[in-house]
Amino acid sequence: MTITTLSSATREVKIGFNQPFVIIGERINPTGRKILAEEMKNGDYSRVEADALAQVLAGAQMLDVNAGIPLADEPRILAESIQLVQSITDVPISIDSSIIEALEAGLSVYQGKALVNSVTGEDEVLERVLPLVKKYGAAVVAISNDETGISEDPDERFAVAKKIVERAADYGIHYSDIIVDPLVMPIGAINSAGLQVMHVVRRLREELKVNTTCGASNVSFGLPNRNGINSAFLTMAMGAGMTSAITSPLHAEVMQAVRGGDVMMGNDPNCARWIKAYRQAPAPGTERVRGGRRKRA
Repeated sequence: MTITTLSSATREVKIGFNQPFVIIGERINPTGRKILAEEMKNGDYSRVEADALAQVLAGAQMLDVNAGIPLADEPRILAESIQLVQSITDVPISIDSSIIEALEAGLSVYQGKALVNSVTGEDEVLERVLPLVKKYGAAVVAISNDETGISEDPDERFAVAKKIVERAADYGIHYSDIIVDPLVMPIGAINSAGLQVMHVVRRLREELKVNTTCGASNVSFGLPNRNGINSAFLTMAMGAGMTSAITSPLHAEVMQAVRGGDVMMGNDPNCARWIKAYRQAPAPGTERVRGGRRKRA
């Protein structure tokens, strides 16, 4: 079974078919966060630090770091953010940018094996990003769209992913270092969006044998009780073969759904991770039961 190994300077994370589902924390992203964007632009990374620590504490095994701020020095900000996050956490990082200079700036300071987020199916993008992925020995997120946009036909999305995997092989990048994002659309606007993703994920697993990820919260855009939709989507996606997601770990119901999914998929032996997360401490004044009798303190 395919394993994608990412690392920081001191810690490895494995994304794979028989591995626990990997949550990649999405919060370090200034898009739609005006205060964070202004702070990062001015070299204030206190909110980046707080978001990094909170997400790891909540259970994120990796962190996505984005510095896409209009009219800002994105390469510098991204590199500085990555250095900060690596100085306070030990989790691997997904370096998130559509700017090639920013990706290289981030990769040049990164300690370990990073995940590059992302590459699409456009020939020009492939020719710029894939050599960078190879140069730095990184893994890469492959987005299932190209010059024609995002198709509502799941088989077209699969074809784009297949093209990226094949082109990456031309650069010496093994398919185990490609994590495909089949693109999750808002289900409130496209009623078949969930079914489309499940179809693509199954084909990606069975035919290309690649790992998968997605921006999970996109599925619930515009709907009430978004975490309920996100939780349902993630457990179904796990059943279809998805192996990671870029989402916020700060919502308890979402993390509970993922951990429960791992239990049901057999990827949490003896339910150890579930028990560690949710076992309640004994009530005050009681001791553990021995020999059928409850001891009082």
